Amino acid sequence: MAPKHRLYAPDIADEILERLSDGESLASICDREGMPSRGAVNHWVLTDHDGFANRYACAREAGLMTLADDILVISDDGRNDTYQDADGNDRVNQDVVQRSRLRVDSRKWLLSKLLPKQYGDKLNLEHSGEVAMNQMPDDQLDARLRALMAQAGGGDKS
Repeated sequence: MAPKHRLYAPDIADEILERLSDGESLASICDREGMPSRGAVNHWVLTDHDGFANRYACAREAGLMTLADDILVISDDGRNDTYQDADGNDRVNQDVVQRSRLRVDSRKWLLSKLLPKQYGDKLNLEHSGEVAMNQMPDDQLDARLRALMAQAGGGDKS
């Protein structure tokens, strides 16, 4: 098998970006025959070969939108959720249901971490009550600051 590390190639870069946009992971792309290593692709990003860094970021974001769309597809796909038992009764295939739940939850988690503004939990950061400000005269604040700086090993000890 040929070495996985290779120099920047525009046609390979375009294929990687297209696959990323389709929601495929960089790991699975780079595991394919003829593809560079993840390290090589990351190097292309860091060194911004031919504007690759911006195109890579856009492809990654498009891939995340594809994952968001996949959530609906997975959730709505009920073809394998049921089966008929030996008596001809419809039964729910719990393995398929659990696998679908895992696939949806994984995508939701990833989206919430990588695109928190769109898919993260809304944080309610309201303050109620009063904020009591310590009303200490400036000379006492200066003395306290000098003592703290001296304790920390810096500042004027006068």
